[in-house]
Amino acid sequence: MICEKPLVLNPWNIDALVEIAQTTGRQVNTILQLRLHPAIEALRKKIAAGSEDKVYDVDLTYIASRGRWYHVSWKGDEAKSGGIATNIGVHFFDMLLHVFGPVSRNVVHLHEPNRAAGYLELQRARVRWFLSLDRADLPQGLLPEKTTYRSITIGGEEVEFSEGFTDLHTISYDAIMRGKGFGPDDVRPSIELVSQIRTARHEL
Repeated sequence: MICEKPLVLNPWNIDALVEIAQTTGRQVNTILQLRLHPAIEALRKKIAAGSEDKVYDVDLTYIASRGRWYHVSWKGDEAKSGGIATNIGVHFFDMLLHVFGPVSRNVVHLHEPNRAAGYLELQRARVRWFLSLDRADLPQGLLPEKTTYRSITIGGEEVEFSEGFTDLHTISYDAIMRGKGFGPDDVRPSIELVSQIRTARHEL
């Protein structure tokens, strides 16, 4: 089985999938395409090669403007999609955990249908993150045809990964066909995180 993101909405749903896979002898695969992006692979190697004591300051901004259709579709129903942090942000949270290690602190400042923001402390990073579906949040000066903005800075330095997304799904499917896909245990940390974000009390 191949499932797009999010694989499930809650951590305990992963346990059920694992049990079914074990019972049937089948595999459950999910798409974690950002792990395969060349820029992210290079970043992970760079962090791993650096001092284990170094903690990085990271800012993540992802704005994916959506029309009214989004909110009247299943994606606008939090019970089905998990809301913005799960449906829009889960790939980026998985990428951050993959690069910088597990979560030790999770603070949610804002969680609305169109926007979410918070602060994470990971093993190797302090992360400020912001997600939005609102076109009004796009940076000024962006070309009119641009409806999506992705930005990750580490220590104030931009990590360029705005290109190179086109073939990542094909690469993911190829890995699955070769028996090297990502399974439930790979996705569990990010599902645990977005579940906590969805249910957290907001702090200013």
